[in-house]
Amino acid sequence: MPVAWRSKHSQSRSSGLGSEGERRSKKVMQWAMGITGGAIAIFAAHPVMALMTSVGEAGIDALRLHAEPYGLTGRKIAIGQVEIGRPSVFGLDKAAPENFVVRVNQVFFQDSLPGADELVDGHAANVASVMISRDKGLTGVAPDARLYASAIGLLGRSGQPEECLASQTVASQNGDDVRAINFSFGESLIRDPRPNPQLDGNALLTQCIDWSSNEHGVLYVIAGNQGRGGIPIPTDHFNGMTVSNSREVDGQFNKVDFSSLSSEPEILIGRSPDTESNVGDRRSISLVAPGTDIRMINPDGRTTRSTGTSFAAPHVTAMVALLQEYGDRQLRNQAANWSLDSRNPQVMRAIMMNSADKLQDLGDGLNLGMARTLFDHRNRSWVELDAYTDRTRSLSAALGTGHLNAYRAYEQFSAGQWNSTGVVPAMGWDYHTVSNTNEASEYQDYVIGSPLQQGSYFSATLSWSRKVTLNDSNGNEIYDLGETFTDEGLNNLNLYLMPADSDDIDDNLWSSVSAVDSVEHIFHRIPETGQYKIRVVYDDQVNTPMQPYALAWWGVPGQINE
Repeated sequence: MPVAWRSKHSQSRSSGLGSEGERRSKKVMQWAMGITGGAIAIFAAHPVMALMTSVGEAGIDALRLHAEPYGLTGRKIAIGQVEIGRPSVFGLDKAAPENFVVRVNQVFFQDSLPGADELVDGHAANVASVMISRDKGLTGVAPDARLYASAIGLLGRSGQPEECLASQTVASQNGDDVRAINFSFGESLIRDPRPNPQLDGNALLTQCIDWSSNEHGVLYVIAGNQGRGGIPIPTDHFNGMTVSNSREVDGQFNKVDFSSLSSEPEILIGRSPDTESNVGDRRSISLVAPGTDIRMINPDGRTTRSTGTSFAAPHVTAMVALLQEYGDRQLRNQAANWSLDSRNPQVMRAIMMNSADKLQDLGDGLNLGMARTLFDHRNRSWVELDAYTDRTRSLSAALGTGHLNAYRAYEQFSAGQWNSTGVVPAMGWDYHTVSNTNEASEYQDYVIGSPLQQGSYFSATLSWSRKVTLNDSNGNEIYDLGETFTDEGLNNLNLYLMPADSDDIDDNLWSSVSAVDSVEHIFHRIPETGQYKIRVVYDDQVNTPMQPYALAWWGVPGQINE
């Protein structure tokens, strides 16, 4: 029995190989699919190109960024992948010469090089193709990105230490410069070795990726599976993003798929999913991306069509490569309002979450140019859910902050970095610190220079990290098998939208004041054209007195009639 399983509802197939590596690969696939109840589906070539659709305008609209004048394809940007198996590699595996369109930079088995054909897996290959396929008909999100992948393989009773080791291996590649790592697999609580395990953020693997995010400067993107026998570890992380999958309705990916499991799954007769949901009021879903009926590429170059959060997550992971290519271009050109802060994983999280689609714009820009209205399982939009009306709910249980939109994420990012020392434009982002000491302010104000238009929506997202430390028993400053981590806790920040001329926080128009999340999010309609500001407040210190944060905001400039 394996220690880790891929997305509960994913479907995939292994390629045809002919060696001991093939037998091990097939064993990984069969055991994993058998445990999760997933079906192995084999599809021949088919004229419907769902991957192209999911990457195109009906999906995340990344193909627009591939074309001129943007020319963003992920060039020179490294991203990663950790799974049970791995994609095939040219020069190592028999299947690879038949696959000229998914070129992986390097593969590993945990922290070492794998043998020929060892642990080559269809599911891992499918996920890789979503990210980096160069096929003209099935183009990936970031076809020119550098992909590094590590396989977990068949392990013993507990695989989390080895999974942590594999994650560290991938995060350390490309000169310790991997910008995002995809997890299209997870661990069951049943196999967690802790007594009475819960989704409290303290499974070893969950702590590991939060530590690695800070240590290696990488954004971890996790397939979202909680409840009803899901694979929830490490969806209870704090520092990365958990992704749910959408399906296509009337030619657009605009509804959360029934196969997706949210952070508050419904109770079924005779059993409760509570033990596989986050402890307390924390919610897990950050973002929604296409993941239903996605056509992808197998290790041998043949195509398959599958469904699951496994295939939604890589849309988000590869999106980081497009944004980072643009960011590095700005750095090379010494662009104004730009700095190395653009590489911070919390900035990436704030950018993609703040620019997500919620309500389709009617053409007047008042809905921030959003491309779709996103619906949950019960056909409810954002404004019908508690996250819209409850200040303590920064995320929707099923929608996160909305649906990934590549072009709008580019617009949000390209607006540039603006700090709180002066007035800021109606759209921008920042990476800064707020302090809980007498020597520095307990809040930062961002005064928006232009008035905001009455009737328009204003969106702002605040993101920061939990602190996790490595108990480094041998002092070598890297994780080794047998070592553990310590949760240092999460400082509590809050976010407010206020009149620009007020210093009384009680005058706020709206706020996001979750006591348990590492994200605060405001999506609020402006009641009257006027001058406004954003306030970031350090509310409660749990560890360090200085807390770095990322902030992204988007408003509609208006004009005050004298």
